[in-house]
Amino acid sequence: MSTYTPPLKEMEFVLRELAQIDEIAKLPGYEDSTLDTAMAIIEEAGKFASNVLEPLNRTGDTQGSQWQEGYKVKTPDGFKEAYKEFREAGWTGMSIDAEHGGQGISVAVNTLVEEIWRSANHAFSLCPLLTVGAIHALELKGSPEMQAKYLPKMVAGEWTGTMNLTEPQAGSDLALVRSRAEPQGDGTYKIFGTKIFITYGEQDYTDNIIHLVLARTPTAPEGVKGISLFVVPKFLINEDGTLGARNDVNAVSIEHKLGIHASPTCVMQYGDHGGAIGYVVGEENRGLEYMFIMMNAARFAVGIEGVGLSERAYQRAVAYARDRVQSRDVGEKGGASVPIIRHPDIRRMLMSMRAQTEAMRALAVVTGAAMDHMKRNPDEQVRQHSRAFVDLMIPLVKGWSTDTAQNVTYDGVQVHGGMGYIEEAGAAQHYRDARITTIYEGTTGIQANDLIGRKIGREGGRTALAVIAEMEKFDAKLAKATTPDLVAIRAQFASAVKALKETTEWAIANFNGDIRGVFAGAVPFLKMWGITASGWQMARAALIAQQRLDAGEGDATFYTSKIATTRFFADHFLAQASTLKHVITAGSAGTLEMAEEAF
Repeated sequence: MSTYTPPLKEMEFVLRELAQIDEIAKLPGYEDSTLDTAMAIIEEAGKFASNVLEPLNRTGDTQGSQWQEGYKVKTPDGFKEAYKEFREAGWTGMSIDAEHGGQGISVAVNTLVEEIWRSANHAFSLCPLLTVGAIHALELKGSPEMQAKYLPKMVAGEWTGTMNLTEPQAGSDLALVRSRAEPQGDGTYKIFGTKIFITYGEQDYTDNIIHLVLARTPTAPEGVKGISLFVVPKFLINEDGTLGARNDVNAVSIEHKLGIHASPTCVMQYGDHGGAIGYVVGEENRGLEYMFIMMNAARFAVGIEGVGLSERAYQRAVAYARDRVQSRDVGEKGGASVPIIRHPDIRRMLMSMRAQTEAMRALAVVTGAAMDHMKRNPDEQVRQHSRAFVDLMIPLVKGWSTDTAQNVTYDGVQVHGGMGYIEEAGAAQHYRDARITTIYEGTTGIQANDLIGRKIGREGGRTALAVIAEMEKFDAKLAKATTPDLVAIRAQFASAVKALKETTEWAIANFNGDIRGVFAGAVPFLKMWGITASGWQMARAALIAQQRLDAGEGDATFYTSKIATTRFFADHFLAQASTLKHVITAGSAGTLEMAEEAF
C-alpha cells in the first residue's frame, strides 16, 4: 500500500526559485521566514502528516462522522486524538499573526504546509481551515473586546470556527438569506434560522465552536446590502472566560456525501428554543463584505486542496505502476511481462498527473508570495500591485486547480485499472474527495464569473493586461534559450500568451455589448487563464533548471526532470490555448441559441 511522502525537493525549489523566499524574509515581520526555517517547518509537517494523519484517512472514509441523539457528532476513530496532537504541536496557529498568538509564518510557506495536510487527510484538514477563516474575519473586523474573548482560544485550537452562509432556499444567492437577527437592546441579538452544508458545524474535538453567521436585522434593506455578520458561540462565555450556558444552536443532522466522509457537514438550526444569542461583527448590513474576508481565504485554501489531493493521487499511481506487472513492452514479441510504468499510455497519464500537480503548486505558492508582499511590503506601490495580482489569481487557484484535480484523480483511478474501482486500493477515495472542491466556496462557474465579471469587465481588464505584459516580458527572456526542450516550451508558451491576450481583449471589447455571450465562455476563459498563468510559472522553473544544469549546480536528475515535466505541460496543456480561444470567442452561439423548451 502506498504511503504519502511530501515532495520536499520540489517544495524547496518552488519556494527558493519561484516564490523567492529570500526576498520574503526581508519583509517586516517575516525575518524568520528563511529557506532553512521554512524547510524545517515543512519537514516536520510532513512527519506529522505521514505518521498521524494519513493512517486515519482510510478509517475516516469508511467510518465517517456519525450524528447522535442530543445533537452530537462523533468523528471517526482516532480523529479526536489526532486533533489534540495537532493542536498541542502548535499547527493551528501557524499562519496567524503573532499579535494574536500565532506564529506568523509567511503565506508562501504556509501554502505548502496546507498542501501537506490536504494530501494526508483532506477531511481532517477542513476543520482548521474553517477556523483560520473565522480568525481572519475577527482579526480584521471584530471589536477589541470580541478579539480578546475569542481569538486566543481559537488560535490555540482550543475552540474551532465555522462560517454559516448557505440556506435551503438560497444556495449561492446570498441575497435570499432569510435567517433573522432580532436586537435585544443590550447589544445582543437573537438569531433564528436554518443553515445547511456547514463544515464541522458540530464535532467532538473541542468544548466550544464559534459560528460566524449571516442574518438580517428587522430594519435591513433587501438583497445583499441587508446582510449582517454575527458571532454565535455554541456555549456562551462568562465574564471570567469560562464557558456558560449552551446556546440555542444545534446540528440537527449531517449530510451523507460522495466523499470527505470524516468531515461532518451539518444542518444547523438557530433559535428553536427562544433564539440563539449572537453578537454583531463590525457594523450592521456589512456582513457580506466581512464574510468575503473568510471566503477569499477559504477559496485560496480550497485551491490548495486541489494540489494536495492531486499530489497524493499521483504518488499512489506511481507506486502502483512500479509494482503492477502486466504485458510485455510495446514492440517486443517475446520476453517477460513488465511493470506497467513501462507502457506509453501509463507514462502519459503519470506525466499528465505530475505536470498538472506541479503547475498547480507553482501557481498557488507564487500567489501566496504575492500575499506576503501585499501584507508586509513597506512600498505602497508594491502592496497595491501585489493585491491586484492576488485578486486576479484567486479564481484561478480555486477554480482551475480544483477542476484540474478532477482530471488528475480520475487518471489516478485509471492507472490502477480495475483495482482503481475497488475502494481498498485507495485511488477511488481521492477521486471522490476531490469532487466537492469544485463546488464549495463557490463553484467553478462562480469563480469564472468572478474572473470575467469583476476582474475583467469591471476594471476594463487593467490588471489582466498588466499580468499578460509580464508574461510577454518573460517570453522575450525565454526566447533567448537555445536547448531543444526550452525552444519547444517557448513556442507553446508564446502561442498561449498571444491567444490569452487576444481573448482577454475580446472579452473587454464585448463585455457591454454582448454580456451573455461573454459569460457563456467564462469557464473556458478561466481554464485558459489557469493553464497559461501556471505554464508561465512552469516555464520560469524550466529556464532556471536549465541554468543550473549549465552551471553544473545541484541535482542534475531533479533539474532534468523539471524540464521534461514542463515540456510535457507545454505540449499537452499550453497547446490547448488556441482551441480555447475559439471556444470562448465563437462558442456562445451554440450555447445560447436553443430555445429553453427544447431542452
